[in-house]
Amino acid sequence: MEKYTEKDLEKEGYVGVGSFVLEIAKIVALAFVIIVPIRVFLFQPFFVQGASMEPNFEDSQYLIINEFGYKGTDFEIGGKNFFSVEPFKEIERQTVVVFRFPLDTSKYFIKRAIGLPGEKIEVRNGQVKIYNEENPNGFVLDEKEYLGSSAKTGGEISMTLDEDEYFVMGDNRMYSSDSRVWGPVSKKDIMGKVLLRAWPLDKISVY
Repeated sequence: MEKYTEKDLEKEGYVGVGSFVLEIAKIVALAFVIIVPIRVFLFQPFFVQGASMEPNFEDSQYLIINEFGYKGTDFEIGGKNFFSVEPFKEIERQTVVVFRFPLDTSKYFIKRAIGLPGEKIEVRNGQVKIYNEENPNGFVLDEKEYLGSSAKTGGEISMTLDEDEYFVMGDNRMYSSDSRVWGPVSKKDIMGKVLLRAWPLDKISVY
C-alpha cells in the first residue's frame, strides 16, 4: 500500500488542524485590518433618541454617519486621544450632523447646522436671519424644505460665531434643546454628517 507523506497530503488539499487554525487566524486578521479602519475612521452607526429632529428623523431610527474628514482635530479611541491629520471638511448649511454635546462630551446629539463659522445668527419673530460677509444686511433662511411652511422657530437670540463654531438646531423647533439654549458647537466636537438612514426598511434614505 502506497504511503503518503504530510507534504503529499498538503499538495492534495488536505491540511492538519494547525494549518486550519492558521488560515482562520489569517482571515480574522485580514478582516480586522479592513473593517476596523472603516468602522473607526469612515462610518459609525447612530440611533436617534428623542423627538428633536421630527418629522425628518424619528426616535429609534438607525443611521449611518460619514465621519471621513469630519472628526475635527482630535478624537478618542478606547480611552486614548489621537490627532487627525485629515483636513476638516467644512459643513454646508442645513446639513444634518452628529456631534458631542458641548455640556457633556460623553453624549452625542443630532441636529441641523444652521449658522456657519464667523456668521451672526438672529432668531426673531419665528424666523432665522443670517449675517455674513456676502450678506452684511442679512437674509432670512429658507427652511421650508425640512420644516414645512407653517413651522416657526421659537425664542429670540442674537449670536456671533467664532471661526471654529457652528449654530445647530433641531427640526422639531418647539421641542428641541439646541444652540438657542446651550450655545454653539465647536468644530472639534463634530463627528460627521448623516449619510444613510438604514432602519426602518420602509424609510431607507441616502443623504
